[in-house]
Amino acid sequence: MRAFALLGAAWAYRGFIMGSVRREFQAKYGNAMLGAAWTLLQPLAMIVVYTVIFAQVMHSKLPGNASTFAYSIYLCAGILTWGLFAEILARAQTMFLDNASLIKKISFPRICLPIIVVLSALLNFAIIFGLFVVFLVLSGTFPGLVFFTILPVLLVQVLFAVGLGLLVGLLNVFFRDVGQLFSIVLQFWFWFTPVVYPTSILPEGIRALLVYNPMAAVIGAYQTVLVDARAPDWPSLLPVTVAALLLCVLGLRMFRRRAGEMVDEL
Repeated sequence: MRAFALLGAAWAYRGFIMGSVRREFQAKYGNAMLGAAWTLLQPLAMIVVYTVIFAQVMHSKLPGNASTFAYSIYLCAGILTWGLFAEILARAQTMFLDNASLIKKISFPRICLPIIVVLSALLNFAIIFGLFVVFLVLSGTFPGLVFFTILPVLLVQVLFAVGLGLLVGLLNVFFRDVGQLFSIVLQFWFWFTPVVYPTSILPEGIRALLVYNPMAAVIGAYQTVLVDARAPDWPSLLPVTVAALLLCVLGLRMFRRRAGEMVDEL
């Protein structure tokens, strides 16, 4: 019930949340000559580089898939979705420290901060992923209606990132080394996740360890849909779904207990 009370408080401040998301977006591109056009040009350049370099120049192939763009799609599906996860965590681990003056001067539900982080990250992701979908359509590789099965995968991914980010962000207020350490962990985590390489090339012993990596199942689900045009392996997503829910509950409980102490630490 307390979780619903927190969400209710956030809903009452929805104007503050949406205004903060809009200001962040404007601040990021407001002083640039091309303005918001950079939100399209940067991801477009990345997609073009991946498809041209890997598909046309290096002729990279995905094992078991003869499509010209298979590896490029596999790579984009992994990198774009990992980027969302990494952005939420990177911003969440410093969200209370970055807004210390705001927290001290203005009375508002502190739960608004992680919501602002998630909405800002989702806005950036929607722009870049939307361009990727346009590429899929133009190249004739759009997977069809099965594409919409990525929506529950996205929900699980966001919940997992929010729960973990909330815990790391809170711990980072009281122990500043946590943020630095987690940044290093995130780098190793990326390479332990099949983002840029297919799992089939890994030795059997290493491949077996991927079951302990929650993001391996999430990234694999996106790649299955976008490359193979098949629905995700739903049972493989069950552990990360349970972990996401547990992290969210634990994060919210710690948030309620430490919110007062957090102001003193800041």
